[in-house]
Amino acid sequence: MELARTLRDQFDWTLFVTVAAISLFGVVNLYSATSATRRPDLYIQQIYWLSLGAGMAVLVVAIDYRYYERYAWFAYGTGIVLLILVFLLGDSIRGSTRWIKIGGFSLQPSETMKVFLIIALAKYLHNDPKTDGRTLKDLVIPGLILAVPMGLILAQPDLGTALICAFIFGTIMVLTQLKIRSLVTLFTSFVISAPLTWTFLLKDYQKQRVTSFLARMNGDTTDLLDSGWHTHQSMVAIGSGGFWGKGFLQGTQNQHRFLPDQDTDFPFPVWCEEQGFIGALLIVGLYMFLVVWALKIASQARDRFGAVCAVGVGGLIFWQAAINLLMVMGWMPVVGMTLPLFSYGGSSVLTTALGIGILMNVSMRRFQY
Repeated sequence: MELARTLRDQFDWTLFVTVAAISLFGVVNLYSATSATRRPDLYIQQIYWLSLGAGMAVLVVAIDYRYYERYAWFAYGTGIVLLILVFLLGDSIRGSTRWIKIGGFSLQPSETMKVFLIIALAKYLHNDPKTDGRTLKDLVIPGLILAVPMGLILAQPDLGTALICAFIFGTIMVLTQLKIRSLVTLFTSFVISAPLTWTFLLKDYQKQRVTSFLARMNGDTTDLLDSGWHTHQSMVAIGSGGFWGKGFLQGTQNQHRFLPDQDTDFPFPVWCEEQGFIGALLIVGLYMFLVVWALKIASQARDRFGAVCAVGVGGLIFWQAAINLLMVMGWMPVVGMTLPLFSYGGSSVLTTALGIGILMNVSMRRFQY
């Protein structure tokens, strides 16, 4: 009885309710998004994924997160091996090789690598005695921890996930006392290396998305039926929702199947068309609150490992949500990026659930030592 009361008092109900709300709205939106497609029961599969994710999160919470610190390098190494196996056993879809089939389930190792990367960086920083601002020299080892999986992910190619890994790294480094001079130097190096990235790393279709975005920013609409189709239809759907929205199952862009990938990369325009500006504010507000709450958990963590893990998960959710929302609103080029817990996708849901489990773990155990 006493144990149950302790768990009830320590359980982070705010985190749970926020995550549950995003997931519930996502399932409702997925029902509408796929109602006019050939897969109208996709929302049921999403419920299965969310249930499995919830079970995984419970297991993550049940084990003291300090054990994850002990096995951080093993988890990181497992992620690297899975990324390598993609090139040996993976299936190619739309020109990218990102998935490994395990029975009837397709695993995307680059998704789980996000969490493994967070744990590995937290392990390194936990053991790093340095307390003052970090210089570029101090970033060599954590930079290598990032570079290995990021290089493998870029080779798939999966630019979106590689960017998320880089942003997670940047968020962790900045919030763990990176010197301003080092930050400016890194940003300058990024700008200088942009032409090399364009020439040697980006594929032709990725370059086309960037040029399409820049052309649209300059008022050129000549490619609306080609590479600009996705963004154009997305912006039409968002704008047509108005202030209050057209109502559930009443979105014309969705029901007449003008919106592409409305279950994975473009679920937010479906929501905006049906729920309007008010509904959009609700979803964006939930994500903002979730990120702020993750930072609050980090500030209350009892050790550096827990704090860095919380910062990393918060960064993962923030950057993935921000990139998806900016993409569908036409404010950045299109990249393959799901909206956490809102988009359909097994690997994406399970990865986010693992992150939420770590957040809950750190939050609950701040009372224990």
